[in-house]
Amino acid sequence: MNPELERMTLRERKKLAAREALSWAAVRLATERGLEHVRVDEIAAEVGVSPRTFNNYFSSKEEAICAIGVDRQTRIRETLLARPASEPLWEAVTNAVLEQYSGHGEPDRDYVTRVRLMIGNSALRGEFLKSHGKIESMLAEGIAQRMGVDPEHDLYPKLMAATVSSVVRVALGHWLHARPKVELAPTLLEALKQVAAGLPPPEKEFPDS
Repeated sequence: MNPELERMTLRERKKLAAREALSWAAVRLATERGLEHVRVDEIAAEVGVSPRTFNNYFSSKEEAICAIGVDRQTRIRETLLARPASEPLWEAVTNAVLEQYSGHGEPDRDYVTRVRLMIGNSALRGEFLKSHGKIESMLAEGIAQRMGVDPEHDLYPKLMAATVSSVVRVALGHWLHARPKVELAPTLLEALKQVAAGLPPPEKEFPDS
């Protein structure tokens, strides 16, 4: 079980499950109908709760959608902190990321593509940028805690968090569009390994232009 869940009471777990259900309902409806055609009361109805309950968790449908990335980053941070202390930092971060992005098997490419297109919606841009800042900050805090440093005064955790975030974004894009098709977990692993090694140039020689 996720170490964060182990520390939660039953009531807290139910609240977390409700929050996640509302987020996924918002994403599902928005990808099917278009964000502008989805109302908060419809999202709430999908989960069997009232609009008031929805508002207890999120201030808008845009926040509910972007919360999926924030919640995933929370799990990555908690998984990172639960990794063995003897494990090298980059290896621990890599394993934490892989667990969250491939722990449930290969994602559906068409669905991920629709989600990425939806996130490009101008109405979501501000909320997405805000959630992206939270995502990097949360991972930086986890990295700093594992290193035993202060993230406000040590640059490395922030640099590493921003790097990992970019690697995941690029790896997901490559996974979606590569021909022939590639699997997500090996793609993420290879990308993170290359960056951890300092992004050395490929061994093959490039011809002179």
